[in-house]
Amino acid sequence: MSATATAMDFFQLFVPDNVIQNMVTQTNMYAKKYQERFGSDEGWTNVTLAEMKAFLGYVTSTGVNRCESVLSIWSSGFFSNRSIALKMSQARFEKILKYFHVVAFRSSQGGSQGLYKIQPFLDSLQQSFASSFRPSQTQVLHEPLIDEDPVFITTCTERELRKRKKRKFSLWVRQCSSTGFICQIYVHLKEGPGPDGLDTLKNKPQLHSLVAKQLCQNLAGRNAIIFTGPSITSLNLFQEFEKQGIYCCGLLSTRKSDCTGLPQSMLINTEAPQQRGQSHIKMRGNMSIINWYNKGNFRFLTNAFSPTKEGVIIKRKSGEIPCPLAVEAFAAHLSYICKYDDKYSKYFIFHKPNKTWQQVFWLTISIAINNAYILYKMSDAYHVKRYSRAQFGERLVKELLDMDDCSPTQ
Repeated sequence: MSATATAMDFFQLFVPDNVIQNMVTQTNMYAKKYQERFGSDEGWTNVTLAEMKAFLGYVTSTGVNRCESVLSIWSSGFFSNRSIALKMSQARFEKILKYFHVVAFRSSQGGSQGLYKIQPFLDSLQQSFASSFRPSQTQVLHEPLIDEDPVFITTCTERELRKRKKRKFSLWVRQCSSTGFICQIYVHLKEGPGPDGLDTLKNKPQLHSLVAKQLCQNLAGRNAIIFTGPSITSLNLFQEFEKQGIYCCGLLSTRKSDCTGLPQSMLINTEAPQQRGQSHIKMRGNMSIINWYNKGNFRFLTNAFSPTKEGVIIKRKSGEIPCPLAVEAFAAHLSYICKYDDKYSKYFIFHKPNKTWQQVFWLTISIAINNAYILYKMSDAYHVKRYSRAQFGERLVKELLDMDDCSPTQ
C-alpha cells in the first residue's frame, strides 16, 4: 500500500465495492419481495451504492463513539453527531435498516444452513484475509473477547437486560500472535443446523477439535506453531496436526481437555510440597507433557518445543521464575493476544440487532476494520499520519459517508 493510502483503501482490501454493491442488489430485491407480500411502502426508493456505504459508516460509528443505539446520531442527546447526521435523514436510515440484506433469499442448493444469509460474505472475507496478509509462524486459536461492554451492562435496568437476547453463536479465530491480525474465523451456531455437522455435537472437546481443524485447514505444510487453550488441547489432535506439518503447544486441564492417551501420573496433583518453577516432564516421540508449578500446577502438551530447553517467566514482584521454554513461549504469545483483546475489542461495533446473522455480520465487519488498522500500522501510510485506532475508525466513517473533510478529530 502506498504512503497516500486512506483508511477506506485498507478497509476495501476486505470489503471492496463489488461486495457492497451486492448488498445494494440484495437489499433492493428483499424490499421488493417484502412489499409484494405485505403491501407497498411509499417512503421506500431503491438504495444506491453511496447510500449503502453511508449506512455502513453510520453503524460503524457506534464502535468509534461507543454508542449503543445508532439512532442517537440524530438525537439531541450526548451521542448526537450533527456533522454526520446531515448526510442522510434518520427516516431514510431506518428504511435501509429495515430492508438490509446480504443474501435476500435462500438458494435451492443452500440447504438449511443457518448462516446462509451471510455465508457468501464470510467466504469473501476469509479469502481476502488470506490474500492480504502472511502471518508469522506462531498463531493462536481462541475465542476473542466479544461479550457485552461491562460499563454498559452496569448502567442497564433489569428490564433492558431481560430484553437483550443471549448470543446464539460462538466465534473462533486463528490469530497471528506477532501482529494480532485475525487470519481466519469460524462461526459456530449454538442451536439449529449448521455446516460440517458441528452443531449436532454435544461433546465439547470433540466440537472444539473439529473447530480447530476448520481453522487450520490452510496451514498444512507451512511449519506453523499453534497455541491452544485447554478446550482444544488433546493428544489425538496434536498428533493429527503433526502429520500435516503443524506443530502445537497447548494448556491442559483435567476438567476441560480431552486427556485420552495421556499418562495419569502427570494429571494428578502431588501432595509433596513443590517450589515455584519446578517442573516434571514425560516424553513419547516428539510429544511431551509438562507439569510446571507456580502457586499451582500448570500442565502443557507440546511437540513444538524441546522440553529440555529452559526459559524464564518474569514477574514484577517475584522476579524471574524458571520454566521450560514451551511455558515461556505459551505465556508470551497468549499475553499478547490478551493485550490485543483489551485494546481492540472496545472498538467493536456497538449496534446490537436481534437477528443472529446480523450480529455475526457486524462482528465480522468490526474484525475487518481492526485488521485494516493493523495493515495500516505496518504500511508507509502510517509514517505519514500516525492515526490511533480511534482516529482511524473516525476517518473511515467520514470516508464511507463521502465527507469532504476526512481528517479525524484531534
